[in-house]
Amino acid sequence: MTLTVPLSVYAQRRAHLAAQLGDGGIAIVPTAPERMRNRDSDYAYRHDSYFHYLTGFTEPNAWLVLTADGRSTLWCQPKDMEREIWDGYRLGPEAAVAALGVDEAYSVAELDQRLPRLLENRACVWYPFATHSGLAARVEGWLAPVRSRVRYGALCPARQADLCLLLDEMRLVKDAHELALMRHAAQISARAHVRAMQHCAQALRAGQEVREYHLEAELLHEFRRYGAQAPAYNSIVAAGANACVLHYRADRAPVGSNDLVLIDAGCEYDGYASDITRTFPAGGRFSGAQRALYELVLASQEAAVAATKAGARFNAPHDATVAVLAQGLLDLGLLDKNQHGSAQDVIERRAYFRFYMHRTGHWLGMDVHDCGSYVEPGEIGAVQERKDPLSGETIKDRPSRILRPGMVLTIEPGLYVRAAADVPEAFHGLGIRIEDDAVVHAHGCELITRGVPVQADEIEALMRG
Repeated sequence: MTLTVPLSVYAQRRAHLAAQLGDGGIAIVPTAPERMRNRDSDYAYRHDSYFHYLTGFTEPNAWLVLTADGRSTLWCQPKDMEREIWDGYRLGPEAAVAALGVDEAYSVAELDQRLPRLLENRACVWYPFATHSGLAARVEGWLAPVRSRVRYGALCPARQADLCLLLDEMRLVKDAHELALMRHAAQISARAHVRAMQHCAQALRAGQEVREYHLEAELLHEFRRYGAQAPAYNSIVAAGANACVLHYRADRAPVGSNDLVLIDAGCEYDGYASDITRTFPAGGRFSGAQRALYELVLASQEAAVAATKAGARFNAPHDATVAVLAQGLLDLGLLDKNQHGSAQDVIERRAYFRFYMHRTGHWLGMDVHDCGSYVEPGEIGAVQERKDPLSGETIKDRPSRILRPGMVLTIEPGLYVRAAADVPEAFHGLGIRIEDDAVVHAHGCELITRGVPVQADEIEALMRG
């Protein structure tokens, strides 16, 4: 399956951005550099998300310049038959205008020569702050010859502004083309999770050794089989107590038939990420304690899903999750009622934090932790201070983002129970997280990652298949 984004979509994005630059504004957007892995071997190249959002261009060593009147200029690598033999096809500036829909295109070798002239007589230069090492110094280098010409009547931009402020808001709400790519990435990732889960149970039933990296291999196979370019992030495959390490990497640990396995993995398809977590019994059946803890996490996710809809705050799913987990931790005896009191007491004192120490979601899009403010822009000044009951530090709270149709976020509650004298032994070493990708709609949300089961009975049925 191939999904194509029309050139008109990128042109519309550039026009929308240009309209926000203000009179005399100019924007400079670089793509990502190639990075050396070791000696003469590079990491697999991945473009800059902002640059790709505006151009759809995936080659390295390219720049986009956009002016407030909507004119776009691209600098890219020139055609070079000798380098193309070694490194692959280059579009080249001669073909770029028609292929990408920009107004002009030049060789990147001419960037330093041409850009100062474009900066002359501009009021403000916009570029992404704190995302490209050395970019601020590069901009200053281009402004230096402009300043040297002020005696001849040239004007130098008096202001520099962070282009991320504009692009983050644009990228936060996805259009139909972006959602189609994200749904496709989610479908591929769901297939990969199903494959890894079934392989695990089948191999253990056959008496074969299973290690975490075996399951990672199944994920990677399915990602590439269906055309995904790469994992969207380092896959987490954690067996047994390893699941209590939040950012654990797939490693060499053996998978036992009585273990729970936590897999947090998703692919990237044409620049858009997916992000799924499932926790399943390696041998195919949950034990009593495993199922009890799993169903608590699932109930908390269901509460979070119900709270995710247009008009709600970004924090609403997290608050719904915590309310369910707090009561459940008391009911299961993981928190002593005599010591911690009611569920409301658990929430106010953050006693749950011992077992649930992360937020319930994040933005998702071109980046797995996608851009976009978590504070409602019009309410930044509404600050409330509180003292954190665990750290004692003063926290400044601002109203969280109001969800709008087209926003995409993850919903990923979890519980992580490390062995301790005051914790029932049956729960020792259990780490459970359930994560789905949600598209916000007017009256709820659409979970685009449910191609992999989430109900305990359905997971056990899948493992028997």
